[in-house]
Amino acid sequence: MTRRDPGATRLTVARDGAGALYPDNGRSATIEGVTATIFVSDMDQAVEFYTKVLGLPLSGRWGNEWASIDLGKGTAIGLHPSTNPQSPKPGSHGSIQVGLTVNKPLDEVVQDLSSRGVVFRGPIVDDGEVRLAFFADPDGNDLYLTEVQKWE
Repeated sequence: MTRRDPGATRLTVARDGAGALYPDNGRSATIEGVTATIFVSDMDQAVEFYTKVLGLPLSGRWGNEWASIDLGKGTAIGLHPSTNPQSPKPGSHGSIQVGLTVNKPLDEVVQDLSSRGVVFRGPIVDDGEVRLAFFADPDGNDLYLTEVQKWE
């Protein structure tokens, strides 16, 4: 399917498995899911709010370290406690971060994005089950890439 605008370059689009349109630029997609991580002060209270009050499905909980709220189609809300001194205070700048799940080795994705001008904050963090690489968009909004190793 092609949409033309007078004076514009040709845009080719395709449909994904759910029928949604997306630009087809000839490259395979590297990012296949997104998680908005929200730092919380009380994990039990946060899980109750998102599941019982808002009615969203809990797809998994790993003690008081992480809870995942499934929004469907590769999208999730991740609840993370703000217990580490380096963690942002809930409700403050940086307390909501957008995570982009990659489907290629994280080292390759970081190298590719670095070559396109993305500046990463520190080295890749290997947390056992996941590997993470932190960066920001041009406005300073916190983003991270995540490569899932395994979930037990």
